[in-house]
Amino acid sequence: MASVKLLAVAGSAVLLTMNAAGAADLPLAPPPVPVVQEFSGWYLRGDIGFSNQQVKSLNNALYQVPPNQTVTTVHKDFDAAPFFGLGFGYQFNSWFRADVIGEYRGKANFHGYDNILLNGNYYNDTYTASKSEWLVMANAYIDLGTWWCVTPFVGAGIGASYNQISNFMDHGMHNVGGPNVGLAYAADAGKWNFAWALHAGLAYKVTPGFTIELAYRYLNLGDAASGDLITYTGVNSVYNPMEFNDITSHDLKVGMRWMLSAPEPVYQPPLMRKG
Repeated sequence: MASVKLLAVAGSAVLLTMNAAGAADLPLAPPPVPVVQEFSGWYLRGDIGFSNQQVKSLNNALYQVPPNQTVTTVHKDFDAAPFFGLGFGYQFNSWFRADVIGEYRGKANFHGYDNILLNGNYYNDTYTASKSEWLVMANAYIDLGTWWCVTPFVGAGIGASYNQISNFMDHGMHNVGGPNVGLAYAADAGKWNFAWALHAGLAYKVTPGFTIELAYRYLNLGDAASGDLITYTGVNSVYNPMEFNDITSHDLKVGMRWMLSAPEPVYQPPLMRKG
């Protein structure tokens, strides 16, 4: 009887050994499947923001009347103004994208103030206007890496800006103790200019298909000019629009990007091996 038990135990040991040997020939459990994110694709974008604009210099034909007149510009300031834009673009890979945008930049009120020395007498001259733009621009961006869904980026753009001056009014030269003289107004006028921009900002990926941006943009809009200045009496001895030379803007904006098809993960095939 004892020999039968020994045979049973020996048989069980042999079976366990054979099962272990067979298991060694089976494929191991596949390792975790790596996921490769697909970054490319078309997207739509929208932007809203506020401008902070400057003009380098002003010029008018009546400024150039030596030696009897000297004009010194004291103020040439724009108020902040809103803008909004729409566009579309393409994400080429994880670090490069490009887009084309169209933008309307709302009316920014302008306030100017000159000191004038004319025939030995001192005057001051104030004038007001509004300025708006239509902007079309192609932009390219480099994404600098992503941390906790936040991606810093830089970029540059080129395009064209239609700069319009409206409601220009020269409130006249005022001599202390005397009446205002030379009140004048100008018709609305606009012109196209080459424009360029530099960008920097942060993008936050809310979902795989939706991203929000907070960005700064330096924008050069070129030049602008009012219509011909005409006095209230209808007198116009010389063609003399007010010229706005080298208009720039420091813009702060919020942007939104929607992928037209959300990026889909691409799965690597599992690694199969024996032994």
